[in-house]
Amino acid sequence: MHTTGKPRAGAREWVGLGLLALPTVLLGLDVTVLYLVLPSLAADLQPSATQTLWIMDAYGFFIAGFLITMGTLGDRIGRRRLLMIGVAAFGAVSVFAAFAPSPALLVIARALLGIAGATLMPSTLSLISNMFTDVRQRAVAIGVWATMFALGMAAGPVVGGALVAHFWWGAAFLLAVPIAVVVLAGAPVLLPEYTAPHQGRLDLPSVALSLAALLPLVYAVKHIAAYGIDAHAVVILPAVLAAIVFVRRQRRLPAPLLDMTLFRSRAFSAALAVLLIGLVGVGGAMFLVTQYLQLVDGLSPAVAGLWMGPPALAMFAAAIGAPILARRVRPGTVMAATLGISLTGYGLLATAGTDSRTAVVTGFAFVYLGLGAIAALGTDIVVGAAPPAHSGSAAAMSETVQELGIAVGVAVLGSLTTAVYRARIDVPPDTAPDVAGAVTDSLAGALSVADQVPAATVAQAQAAFTGGLNSAALVAGLAITAVTIVCAVTLRHIAPIGESEQ
Repeated sequence: MHTTGKPRAGAREWVGLGLLALPTVLLGLDVTVLYLVLPSLAADLQPSATQTLWIMDAYGFFIAGFLITMGTLGDRIGRRRLLMIGVAAFGAVSVFAAFAPSPALLVIARALLGIAGATLMPSTLSLISNMFTDVRQRAVAIGVWATMFALGMAAGPVVGGALVAHFWWGAAFLLAVPIAVVVLAGAPVLLPEYTAPHQGRLDLPSVALSLAALLPLVYAVKHIAAYGIDAHAVVILPAVLAAIVFVRRQRRLPAPLLDMTLFRSRAFSAALAVLLIGLVGVGGAMFLVTQYLQLVDGLSPAVAGLWMGPPALAMFAAAIGAPILARRVRPGTVMAATLGISLTGYGLLATAGTDSRTAVVTGFAFVYLGLGAIAALGTDIVVGAAPPAHSGSAAAMSETVQELGIAVGVAVLGSLTTAVYRARIDVPPDTAPDVAGAVTDSLAGALSVADQVPAATVAQAQAAFTGGLNSAALVAGLAITAVTIVCAVTLRHIAPIGESEQ
């Protein structure tokens, strides 16, 4: 039976959703747009290897660190207000980044873009919960929102390459300016304002503790992905300590930064777990598949980006179709079934060879199909489980676990692939030490000295990397199997969208 009795959204709300899609796409673009821009940028600014790493990573690093703070801040000062502040800051800092005269200033700009981006993600999602009070419409709207971010990520390399070809590297950042202008002009007309009542002042010690927990954690994960476990990875220990202190403080505060009682909801906690583990598989697969297309199959980044189009369409279909199907079938069942189908994709990746482009892309399309369903329905479950006053905080938690899932997936599955590669690669005994070091380090290293080693060595390196991809896909498939069971068991009590629990 239908139970909501909530007013259905009209044309204004759906147009407002289109407006919210703009900053969402922009956030996705900024994650990947530098993939093709980096060579031109490096030739102009000449950053060091460390500076190059931070130019690429600072954006996602600071988004993940500030999401919880910004989600709660929006609940307190107004979600539309925070969105407008964030999009104005994003546009202004993007201009600064486009004309940054040095690598150091560009790193700072990327960090500031991450902080501004952290205001946009929970603001857009929590505003959707205000605009679409009918649960069926809200589920579809969240599906659109989730898809826009993924489409932005998929389009980033292609857009970046086109802009560099016609303009210069800074043009990639200037995309934010017209989007910021449109959002700032349309938000007061199309978007409602919402401020949660009786939330109290923002607890600054809690903000500091959340940053002390999340920033070192994300740094450690990214560092391990790039360099393996070394002395720098120990920053994860104080991060864990800060997280423990943070949780204890939230339980004592009358107006916490993060309401820990949300985790008492089985649906809320289970959906977060599904998003976290599900994104581990997706993040690792995306990282490895893009490398396969370029380093094994020999495609240019732009062409590889185009081959990622079919997986993006698969995700779009799942993100829109899953909420509609979940009106008749329990959401947990829909998520479990779609994840089960995605195991076909992990199977294709686990059995791919060095000449299996079509199988790899098809496999990743199945993986993205699973992502579409859990991103739409899992996020809807998380936001729907929270009271309206805390939907910004719930939205931030949803985004935080997804960011962490992607980072962990790249670190764990990337490291596994590297380990398999190094175990399988052999170098001719008469190879110069520096060349041998490049070959045994990674496939990218082997290709960088391809003119100094036999063709058979390069082919062996590509086969070794593909073997690593196979092993990583097998491990990811086992994790997704576990998530499928979690969906089927722990979320089975959630009724179809718009109906009461039986």
